[in-house]
Amino acid sequence: MTHEFLSMMLGIRRAGVTVAAGLLQKAGFIRYERGRVEVTDRPGLESAACECYGIVRRDQDRLLGKPRGWRDVYRA
Repeated sequence: MTHEFLSMMLGIRRAGVTVAAGLLQKAGFIRYERGRVEVTDRPGLESAACECYGIVRRDQDRLLGKPRGWRDVYRA
């Protein structure tokens, strides 16, 4: 995923994606290069997210089903 694509999906400026991705990479939560994003610390990334992440994730799982191999642990 490119920064341009992410910015279109999120409805924000590309520069905002660049800043956020840089901060998340510096914190060790993700690694990204040339259109590829790898989550390296999912629990850390979830802990950095707002409380709405768990709410949205539970609703998504309820509506669409859980992804294969997904764990049932959500940040409160």
